[in-house]
Amino acid sequence: MALTASAIPGLPEIEPGADLAALLAGALQSPLEPGDVLVLAHKIVSKAEGRIRTLSSVEPGTRAIELAERLGKDPRHVQVVLDESREILRAERGVLISITHHGFVCANAGVDASNVPGADAVVVLPEDPDASARRIRSRLRELTASDPAILIADSFGRAWRHGQCDVTIGCAGIGPLEDWRGRHDATGRELKATWIAVADELAAAADLARAKDGSEPAVLIKGADRHVTPDDGPGARAMIRPEAEDLFRQFAPETT
Repeated sequence: MALTASAIPGLPEIEPGADLAALLAGALQSPLEPGDVLVLAHKIVSKAEGRIRTLSSVEPGTRAIELAERLGKDPRHVQVVLDESREILRAERGVLISITHHGFVCANAGVDASNVPGADAVVVLPEDPDASARRIRSRLRELTASDPAILIADSFGRAWRHGQCDVTIGCAGIGPLEDWRGRHDATGRELKATWIAVADELAAAADLARAKDGSEPAVLIKGADRHVTPDDGPGARAMIRPEAEDLFRQFAPETT
């Protein structure tokens, strides 16, 4: 199976209320084909949905001020992180590790100031990334009569390793996980733990196809046909490990 990932050029700066699917359809250089996958940086989805906070309008609370002083951060930025967090797991070395309201465990609840116009603005994650992916897919179906899978991606750090890697935080039309447990390897040994994070691997592949310092927030992947589904599927929520199964969260020290 050959897999290709190509950045889609020509997208404008996305404004709140933008018809993102229409902009994507207009930027595509050739018609979408069955089995295509579109991977979108979450920021263009967040911007289109108006998920932008202006720091000058944020009034930090007592906890935000205390954490900001300890971490050397802007207390208004910290307040936005707290607003987007269900729980703070760690607060050290200038980073807040939080559980977002979606259930993602990540740095600073995904709140980010990069690639956001204006020095006073930060962008937050979509309120429901799976629902966002479903809406974009439905709208593209109306506009192009095609049914691509939609992945919404963000950069996450990884335990034990340097660097960040794009993962899928919302998706539609893709089997996000491929379970090989119970199957057998090439030697006939039964596989006990092999559960492939298909959506995350496609998001990571797409990230390699775009320039981080350029305006290439959308990538078209071809060759992943066997993972694309006619129905929207369970979304990226299916990839979140329940807390009862998460050894790291179970033993995380409480943060004051």
